[in-house]
Amino acid sequence: MVKGLVSIIMPTYNCASFIGETIESIQAQTYVRWELLIVDDCSTDNTKEIAAGYMRIDPRIKYQCLEINSGAAAARNVSMELAKGEYIAFCDSDDLWMPDKLQKQLLFMKRTGKNFTCTAYEQIGEDGKSLNKIVRPKKKCDYNRLLLDCPVGNSTVMYNVENMGKFEVPNIRKRNDDALWLQMLKKEKYIWGMDEVLMRYRIRKNSISSNKLKVIKYHWILYRNIEHLSIARSMFHIGYWCVIKILKLK
Repeated sequence: MVKGLVSIIMPTYNCASFIGETIESIQAQTYVRWELLIVDDCSTDNTKEIAAGYMRIDPRIKYQCLEINSGAAAARNVSMELAKGEYIAFCDSDDLWMPDKLQKQLLFMKRTGKNFTCTAYEQIGEDGKSLNKIVRPKKKCDYNRLLLDCPVGNSTVMYNVENMGKFEVPNIRKRNDDALWLQMLKKEKYIWGMDEVLMRYRIRKNSISSNKLKVIKYHWILYRNIEHLSIARSMFHIGYWCVIKILKLK
């Protein structure tokens, strides 16, 4: 484990249209002690070639491709194993970080002694233009609160590996980020939110999370097979999630 180093976990799949801009937002960080671990889930576009171009000029960027298409959870697990940093941060390959994201979040964690944190973020469209919506985190969120509607933006999360250790991402195709936070909240009581926009989250029409009906299936798997909640409690949480999504749409 390298003191002061932030290992950035980035799974990717067919993200050639966006990954370059995402990498550049990481290269623009005012905090420079980081390594970027890109694990490709067998992309069929030119994601590999784009990543290779950045690797040639920046040795902090590392790329690995899975042998078979296995999903984001598998890609995240490979990155987790490779990570050498005192801290691990998560960034999806189509999202963007503000230049001072790492610096401000690290300062907050060191000043307050928090091990597990997230931040506010702004939603943008596929073209990168603002959708004029800011999603703010809860000041603190425990296991039971996270089960309700997961008020955590994946690409805003960072945690202290030295104090919390490494985790295995549950192997489900969707909602595996939620499943990971739940695993982590069994060890750390809260994930703490910074009410400052430090990430821009890209809404894509064909993303794996855009079809809400299909996502319900994976919520059921998460609640029943991974978290082993009762049928009644699993149905309650799925119902609550559906209501929240409908209200947000309205």
